[in-house]
Amino acid sequence: MKTIKGPGLFLAQFAGDEAPFNSWDSITRWAADCGYKGVQLPSWDGRLIDLARAAESRDYCDELAGVAAANGVEITELSTHLQGQLVAVHPAYDEAFEGFAAPQVRGNPAARQAWAVEQVRLALTASANLGLGAMASFSGALVWPYLYPWPQRAPGLVEEGFDELARRWRPLLDHAEACGVDICYEIHPGEDLHDGITYEMFLERTGNHARACMLYDPSHYVLQCLDYVENIEIYHERIRMFHVKDAEFRPSGRQGVYGGFQPWISRAGRFRSPGDGEVDFSAVFSALTTHGFDGWAVVEWECCLKHPEDGAREGAAFVNNHIIRVTERAFDDFAGGGADRAANRRMLGLGA
Repeated sequence: MKTIKGPGLFLAQFAGDEAPFNSWDSITRWAADCGYKGVQLPSWDGRLIDLARAAESRDYCDELAGVAAANGVEITELSTHLQGQLVAVHPAYDEAFEGFAAPQVRGNPAARQAWAVEQVRLALTASANLGLGAMASFSGALVWPYLYPWPQRAPGLVEEGFDELARRWRPLLDHAEACGVDICYEIHPGEDLHDGITYEMFLERTGNHARACMLYDPSHYVLQCLDYVENIEIYHERIRMFHVKDAEFRPSGRQGVYGGFQPWISRAGRFRSPGDGEVDFSAVFSALTTHGFDGWAVVEWECCLKHPEDGAREGAAFVNNHIIRVTERAFDDFAGGGADRAANRRMLGLGA
């Protein structure tokens, strides 16, 4: 067993144009002041990182890490959630996802997809330059619009979609192997990899690629009524990243999992600040620790009620209170009498 590292904070929900959220120096100082020891860096945010430069220059990466260290935090991982989303986009979502892409490729799905692939590739190289062993991402989605089978799905439709998804990601997974970096797909509704079965479908098509790993976030499982603790038991060997995000599911006679097209505040399933929802984080931290997870516990703050800065400060304390410092000895060592093979045989009635 190993002690989970933390607390860390995903900066995507906090970066902005106002100080202290508008520069790498000031946002890392703010995160440290909130009680964090690490920050997960959104690689698309030019206010915080020049991704192309990070892929080219280890000196620049040393500078990024040095600024963070001087301010009291370290970089836990890079995130390519937005770029990964654009690796595979169903045409129904072309316009909705345009804002994720660079201006010069908007309106051109083929160019946008090529840009996204290159962005993920750059982030993998930058992760290696930063000495990081994992990178967060989304899988993107080709078959998500066909989630509910009405009308019934055409035979082979899902299989064709997953074949194509794996085809697009396989070269990036191979580059990840060359970089020594795991791609940790956040298992997330809206992505083709949204539960354990879909992850397995993708994994099989990549030849069980060693770098096709998981970002574990129990909040997305609560909202699917999926057993999030058993999920750790099943997939612990592939879980290389952990988001601490809470959620609650309150079905009624009017709505359930699908939410009735309501805003977050009115949905049956809602994201909440850590500790305000229904995730049993004591069980989660215990299961991850039992299975030797030695990555970071990173708060991804999303809440339909609480102010983000309050959620950030409370989240750091919440993670600190849940990290289990693993024991180096058994609790009942005091009662041990010591023995050898001869004594063990006598105790079993087998003679000397």
